[in-house]
Amino acid sequence: MEKIQTSRRNFLKATGISTFGLALGVTTFARDASVKKITPAILRLEINPFIIIDTAGNITLVNPRPDMGQGSTQAVPSLLAEELGVKLENVQIIQSDGSGKYGSQTSGGSSSVRELWLPIRKAGAAAREMLTTTAAKRWNVAASECTAEDGFILHKASGRKLSFGELADDASKLEIPKEPKLKEPKDFKIIGKYNKRLDVPERVTGKAVYGIDVDIPGMVYASIVHSPLIHGKIVSIDDTETKKIKGVLQVIKTERTMPHRTSEAVAVVATNWWAALKGKKALQVKWDNAELEKTVNTANYFVESHEAAKKEGINFEEKGDFSVKYAGAKDKLEANYETPFLAHAPIEPENAIAHVKDDGSVEIWAPVQGPDWTLRDVCAYMKVKPEQVKINVKLLGGAFGRKAYHDFVLEACHISKEIKKPVKVIWTREDDISQGPYRPGMLSHMQGFVEDGKIAGFHHHAIGESIVGQVFKGLKDDEADPWLSEEISTGNNKYQFATASKVSWTNVKTDIPIVWWRSVYASNFGWGQECFIDELAHLAKKDPLKARMEILPDERFKKVLETLAEKANWEEKLPEGSGKGMAVFKSFNSISACCITVSKKDKGVKIDKVVSVIDCGYYVNPDNVKAQTEGNIVMGLTAAIKDGITFHNGACEQTNFHQYNILRLNETPVMEIHIIDSGAAPGGVGEPGLPPVAPALGNAVFAATGKRLRKLPFDINDLG
Repeated sequence: MEKIQTSRRNFLKATGISTFGLALGVTTFARDASVKKITPAILRLEINPFIIIDTAGNITLVNPRPDMGQGSTQAVPSLLAEELGVKLENVQIIQSDGSGKYGSQTSGGSSSVRELWLPIRKAGAAAREMLTTTAAKRWNVAASECTAEDGFILHKASGRKLSFGELADDASKLEIPKEPKLKEPKDFKIIGKYNKRLDVPERVTGKAVYGIDVDIPGMVYASIVHSPLIHGKIVSIDDTETKKIKGVLQVIKTERTMPHRTSEAVAVVATNWWAALKGKKALQVKWDNAELEKTVNTANYFVESHEAAKKEGINFEEKGDFSVKYAGAKDKLEANYETPFLAHAPIEPENAIAHVKDDGSVEIWAPVQGPDWTLRDVCAYMKVKPEQVKINVKLLGGAFGRKAYHDFVLEACHISKEIKKPVKVIWTREDDISQGPYRPGMLSHMQGFVEDGKIAGFHHHAIGESIVGQVFKGLKDDEADPWLSEEISTGNNKYQFATASKVSWTNVKTDIPIVWWRSVYASNFGWGQECFIDELAHLAKKDPLKARMEILPDERFKKVLETLAEKANWEEKLPEGSGKGMAVFKSFNSISACCITVSKKDKGVKIDKVVSVIDCGYYVNPDNVKAQTEGNIVMGLTAAIKDGITFHNGACEQTNFHQYNILRLNETPVMEIHIIDSGAAPGGVGEPGLPPVAPALGNAVFAATGKRLRKLPFDINDLG
């Protein structure tokens, strides 16, 4: 367990920041009286994100994106190191704390490299120019004659050099260049190259500190009893047996605050986690669940969704009069594609330490995806000002969107305020899986037609609960959900249908809590879009690849599919009982395509191979791109063939991994990942590889067996 001392003085000592030379935007640290060398001139040098170069030559980056396994603690400093001309191992990392001056600080939407590509590089280039200018003045030479290399500014003509540390104080007095000259891609030494992940050794040896590892002085533990029906109301609490357990201190009524409603809960507080957990199991809570047994039900939700498919939705976009053209079409198809609710199930379950102090200030230690959003939510919940809250972000043992939903943090705040002590809340795996929030279950109502042997008309009617509506309360009744509608629009998927196309939406509401899940709506609607494109290709009597190429004028999409066809040997003749399926989808500004080969096995099929191609524009480390894409394949296959989340009589029917299975190592197929160097602006990497996986598998099953699957998940070992 990591012992944390909370003073800023100790924090500065621990991070090695004791004397400052060139400090870009580090106003926070000036509050510590022990820091003597920060001058007003330095404090005015604010650039986002913030770099610190001290007089010893140490380089520190305030990382604005928490690491939840996507590699931000490697990728972000790589951008800085490239422009500064230093080795990656020379850049130290400290995590931002949610303060507004650091800008957006939420890891999500595959945005870290996309959004920091220019800001981080500009910050590094600006620092390099300031250091170079300072050295040139000392030597009385032109700055163009000087270069930055390995923490030094060199004047190769004379053989002179000065370290960054020697130049830092004087450099800090210069004006920060607004548009520093960035390196040309041809000169990159770190970006786009294979580099060892410096953070991996500590993670595999157990030295890395995750949120669940943190321990602070005077801390107690709390285990929460949540209603089995999530929103149940407490009728009575019998803590007789719980209070007999050694270590149990208190049993208190608490609350779970979600964006769309607050639910009642009970906390067992103890001196250690095992006592709290044992006390939870002994606690007797009676719940009033009558209303929820009828309304919180996934079967009813999908019945309502299928009924909505029979009606017109709210238009998001339309080219031509689709309904008229469809009605008059000779060769046409109509189908519903269904995806289930899914839990995130990160390896590290939700946990947080909160200390609500006597003066009303709040300090948080938690594995959260965004300290800025956490700060916002804590301030709103506790009714305090931002300057009264300190957020300490530790490594996240997985998240996939779950840890940007802060119900567990607010639970810790409520309990700490009640008991007047710092408290560590840990959710069990059962809490994590049975309480949500979840990826929403969705229905794709598809219509399309073929003219002259070509896909000519396409309608995607998206149906289900809205994250914008439930989580953000930002969707009007007569408005199509903009997030998901944009994702399936022709502007995003680039398909051009000659006669007519349409995207529409119907909101089916539920009290089952939902939130984004890896690749968000793309994981739902890639299934319907790409399987139905396959159906229409067969209706047109066309090879699925050729049918797509005919309606894809976009050259990047074409290149991705051509590369996939080559790498997956799409044209090869397969033995009877084997089949290949493909799919392509764009999400988070990256284009990903997948080809899966399957073969018949008993009553089902075996997944033989997965080939994935991704065009994510410029990237930092190809090894990380491949690792994230492999993770997407595993998660995408899990979502296709393993368990979904179902609610019956108001309660979740899955409680742990014995009922909510994930793909095992021995089930994982051979995977090949290919990256296209398109030179485009950076796109996402952590999520785009997932959406094409399920539809590629569905299309492969059809190719091998002739059976068209339209509902996820399905049993790959028994296709019926």
